Amino acid sequence: MKQSISQLKEVECPELVEGRYHVYLLACSDQSLYCGSTADLENRIKEHNLGEGAVWTKRRRPVKLVYFEICISLVLARRREKQVKGWTVQKKMNLINGVWG
Repeated sequence: MKQSISQLKEVECPELVEGRYHVYLLACSDQSLYCGSTADLENRIKEHNLGEGAVWTKRRRPVKLVYFEICISLVLARRREKQVKGWTVQKKMNLINGVWG
């Protein structure tokens, strides 16, 4: 049986560390996934849920954090974000669930 986006478990935000960036996936209330990047993940998720984040998430609140990766630079985080945004929903679900191959 395929897992739906609503069944994804929320994960805790990592603590804020200067010089560390995150690529993240949010599960939105309309069963879509949103990918973004930021230096302050906890604050960014709050912004999304207040309607101050991206246009995409503003209309799809509430959102929950279901996946994140740590990057050592903003350039690498943005590059990874662009890569993941180009993936299919199934490939993003595989990333979230740690399924490869």
